[in-house]
Amino acid sequence: MERLMEIVKQAAREDALLVYTLADPSMGDSVKQACKLWGITSTDILGPITEAIASHLGVSPSGLPRGAAGRNVPLSDEYFKRIEAIEFTIKQDDGALPQNLYKADIVLTGVSRTGKTPLSIYLAQKGYKVANVPIVMGVDLPKTLFQIDPEKVFGLTINPMILQTIRRARAKSLGFIAQMKGNYSDMDHVRQELNFAGSVFSQNPVWPVIEVTSKAIEETAAIILRLYHDRKSRCSMPGISKRY
Repeated sequence: MERLMEIVKQAAREDALLVYTLADPSMGDSVKQACKLWGITSTDILGPITEAIASHLGVSPSGLPRGAAGRNVPLSDEYFKRIEAIEFTIKQDDGALPQNLYKADIVLTGVSRTGKTPLSIYLAQKGYKVANVPIVMGVDLPKTLFQIDPEKVFGLTINPMILQTIRRARAKSLGFIAQMKGNYSDMDHVRQELNFAGSVFSQNPVWPVIEVTSKAIEETAAIILRLYHDRKSRCSMPGISKRY
């Protein structure tokens, strides 16, 4: 509680907005009263949700955060592994920090809107550190992508018509101007990008290339994990090509 009050006092000194989530209702009430006393603008994110769930289910919240003393199920090493993987994956999104690619368990690469980010997050939630690198015409791919173990790199490709539809919807949601929208989702441009990505994949034959057009994220993830573990155990994946 003492540490909590120090944070509240700091918010008062800096005229900051205090946003908090506290499992213990008594601590939440203490923060609310302290903020009112010192004129701090504050928002309790967890409290109203917890109260609504408790009222709907007809149960009382324990007031104990996960992993606290008194909980029957302590936080496991597996839990912390997943958290570490998610943090890593978020920092490595969209080609960020290419110098850290060697730390990744899995590296995904492909043109824009092939589902690299949601697939990365899905795999991270399973405990895998994932980086994703976009393939963009006219932009050099990071050298580290070709220096790391090629067996952990996976290419993603998609049907050009489906990709065009996805990009048009994306451009519309972002409010792109007509010129930018046309270049981003123009069919000729889409095909050129996919062909360029295909040439990159051809130059790196160890990378499996996964066709994501008709696959759910779970299906694509299952293929990647099967290949990933087969390679680790030196098993061969049945098939007649490197495309899946």
